Amino acid sequence: MTVFGGIEAGGTKWVCAVGTGPEDILASVAIPTASPDETIDRAHAFLSSAGPIDALGIGCFGPVDLDPGSPTWGYVTTTPKPGWTRADVAQRLGKRLSVPVAFDTDVNAAAVGEQRWGAARGLDTFCYVTIGTGIGGGAVVAGKPVHGLVHPEFGHLRIPHDDAVDPFPGVCPYHGDCWEGLASGPAIAARWGKPGEQLAGEDAVWELEARYVALGLVSAIAVLSPQRIVIGGGVMEAPGLLGRVRERVVELVGGYLDTPALETAIEDYLVPPSLGARAGVLGAIALASALA
Repeated sequence: MTVFGGIEAGGTKWVCAVGTGPEDILASVAIPTASPDETIDRAHAFLSSAGPIDALGIGCFGPVDLDPGSPTWGYVTTTPKPGWTRADVAQRLGKRLSVPVAFDTDVNAAAVGEQRWGAARGLDTFCYVTIGTGIGGGAVVAGKPVHGLVHPEFGHLRIPHDDAVDPFPGVCPYHGDCWEGLASGPAIAARWGKPGEQLAGEDAVWELEARYVALGLVSAIAVLSPQRIVIGGGVMEAPGLLGRVRERVVELVGGYLDTPALETAIEDYLVPPSLGARAGVLGAIALASALA
């Protein structure tokens, strides 16, 4: 039987699995993201013991090098995560496991998982967005994840920021008040002095958050014209936030795009991931299966 390995290589933890899809996961493990050497060694040990596998898919936090002709293909590049700049992820694991490797961003992998088994089935142009420790977005256009110059970096969109209303400067170490700098989980905690999970019921918190999330989504809608946006991440688990975001998206579009999806059918347009927290690792398995 053909079996695949999948890794969702996140900045906080790596989720590794062996199997062929949502109903056939033979083994899985979560590994805290430590140094590259320690984390890659633990992932290799798991895959070696749970395998053998025929191919490996990796969805990795970034930025990453996705150019197959580059000597640093499969590397993390300019990440702010200490110790991980220029870390070789894909080539190193491929050589140690002696298998072909498919490599993409963690959010592109999650998008592929939702397209194969989840909330984006049947669609060829859509986005997967996660609002959590950071903000990331995967774009699938004409059935394939978008790469291009490097890869999409949704979290670093420059969205409107009214300093008079919200004087918070943002937390992004590169851009300050980009989308991630204003609306990620760390931004909420830094602005309000408490993490989001301790701010339930604070309308001012979630109205501002909903506006910032919606501003970024409307930018993606205007540029990519996705048939659907799948949105997840820890911040979006706040009670009522998804509903507020839907309302703000409709308001910001302002009736300009003549489609029920952005008016009366917004609940079917802006949706949570069907695969939940497994979207990334299952998407990595889907990437691996394309190599078979």
